Amino acid sequence: MEALKRNKTWDTIDLPPGKKPVGCKWVFTPKYRADGTLEKYKARLVAKGFTQIYGEDYTETFAPVAKLNTIRILLSVAVNLDWDLHQLDVKNAFLNGDLKEEVYMKLPPGFPGKKANQVCKLKRSLYGLKQSPRAWFDRFTRVLKRHGYTQGQSDHTLFVKHHKGKMAVLAVYVDDIILTGDDEVEINQIKAALAREFQIKDLGEMKYFLGMEVARSKKGIYISQRKYVLDLLKETGMTGCRPSDTPIQVNKVDEETDLGKAVDIGNYQRMVGKLIYLSHTRPDIAFAVSIVSQHSHNPKQKHLNEVYRILRYLKGSPGRGLLFKKTDKRNVELFTDADWAGDQNDRKSTSGYCTYVWGNLVTWRSKKQSVVARSSAEAEYRAVALGICEGIWIKRVLEDLRKCINLPIKVYCDNVAAINMAHNPVQHDRTKHVEIDKHFIRDKVDEGIIDLRYIPSKEQNADILTKGLPKDTFDYLIGKLNLIDIYSPT
Repeated sequence: MEALKRNKTWDTIDLPPGKKPVGCKWVFTPKYRADGTLEKYKARLVAKGFTQIYGEDYTETFAPVAKLNTIRILLSVAVNLDWDLHQLDVKNAFLNGDLKEEVYMKLPPGFPGKKANQVCKLKRSLYGLKQSPRAWFDRFTRVLKRHGYTQGQSDHTLFVKHHKGKMAVLAVYVDDIILTGDDEVEINQIKAALAREFQIKDLGEMKYFLGMEVARSKKGIYISQRKYVLDLLKETGMTGCRPSDTPIQVNKVDEETDLGKAVDIGNYQRMVGKLIYLSHTRPDIAFAVSIVSQHSHNPKQKHLNEVYRILRYLKGSPGRGLLFKKTDKRNVELFTDADWAGDQNDRKSTSGYCTYVWGNLVTWRSKKQSVVARSSAEAEYRAVALGICEGIWIKRVLEDLRKCINLPIKVYCDNVAAINMAHNPVQHDRTKHVEIDKHFIRDKVDEGIIDLRYIPSKEQNADILTKGLPKDTFDYLIGKLNLIDIYSPT
């Protein structure tokens, strides 16, 4: 209530004729630390934005949030350049946004009006309003630009300031801010400037960000979601289950006639959604999660069993996470792979890629292809095109940071035919149905942006993102992805 008064969130007036006020309610939630202990009880006034009408009391609502891929790129750069990582939290962030539209809200519980028809005419955004995220981000962006920061073009939530050969970098995810760079003077100045504009809580060294635990030592920066995994196992009743060696069985075949009865769709989607978020630090479950997420619209018992297998795998390694090490590399490497006609039901292939920036794994993806590939070369070629798009985006992020990389970007593929397609302009019969990808890849090769190279299948890191693997192969690739468990006994 004090924060609402301090921000001058509204004026109390009589409701104008023809206007409808939105409702509101108080929401009470406990907030926990990374170790699970209670930090504080939080009260928040939330407007019932679902009653708003487009064109009357709101228009545009989109607001960007930091891509977690960008955060991992920042971590790799920071560990290689010995940058400190600072974390800030904006208190009541949405209350700082300036409203452009005319919005009326009923008086909240605890604020009695002098007259029966009195309402709040909102001057600042409020949690629950459809335009609140956009209003807050617009105001935050204006403040940073006023202090000399440039907004990134590859990721609009990335802000950079260069001064006398040094730099400060800021990334924002709604109200959570990461601040890093080698310009300590500027970092302290922007902290003070933000504190003057907003209520800022300086959390010091980055330790817990969006459910990810961050630890730093001489060996590097380690991120994991151990608490998140343990909470998920407790919630699903899998705390005492027997661990599984791998998240998905080898050569998994789903016969559509033997899937069992339908299961609770809400519970299934909730578990899969949490596993998707967990895969932001766990590329080892990315393929298994992409498989179970394909059945979210109509899950059966067999699909639920596959979800439970992933949970049993997590039970054996809840603390496994990514290690970012300091290396001598200053390049971007890309591994792409495809499992041709791997889906037994529709014979579509699965693309997979993983990218390394300055020697550390930063992005990965496992995605089912949208069309059936007529050959393994075509399937691999589509995977290469998908990976190259990611590589070009990473190049743009590093350019925003003014960090040069050694071109060309090395792209590793284990299919000789696909590599030949990129280098040879003929082969019409094999390539006429992948014309767009063919021209796209060949242009990047000719421009010297990428260098497509062959790698044996047993050394293909992206193999873990396209199919179920035996335990020995799976464990070997986990090591190549820099996935370790600092909590496991040595």
